[in-house]
Amino acid sequence: QVQLLESGGGLVRAGGSLRLSCAVDGSIFSINAMGWYRQAPGKQRELVATITSDGSTNYAVSVKGRFTITRDNPKNTVYLQMNSLKPEDTAVYYCNAYISRWGYHYSDYWGQGTRVTVSS
Repeated sequence: QVQLLESGGGLVRAGGSLRLSCAVDGSIFSINAMGWYRQAPGKQRELVATITSDGSTNYAVSVKGRFTITRDNPKNTVYLQMNSLKPEDTAVYYCNAYISRWGYHYSDYWGQGTRVTVSS
């Protein structure tokens, strides 16, 4: 069984920083893209940032310049460094990974979500 184990959420004041981590646990063959999504109350889940296996990144316009996504391939872990946080960043953040377990096709896996609350 494959699980995505997230950590690092919490409560922070506006202007503060948080770092989210997501580790892939379980037997796998390879990981393609990894990313972070978020869902605020009453809103749809939206993309925050993604990173490919070779390190190419993509960011939502709303977080560009404030958030940085990185990954440690040997550790099968992806990180999201969030700086200059704003109240509108408040949401549940979900880790996503496109994983091949056996080497012949890839599937989407999701973490359980970690809550980030930014107070004004």
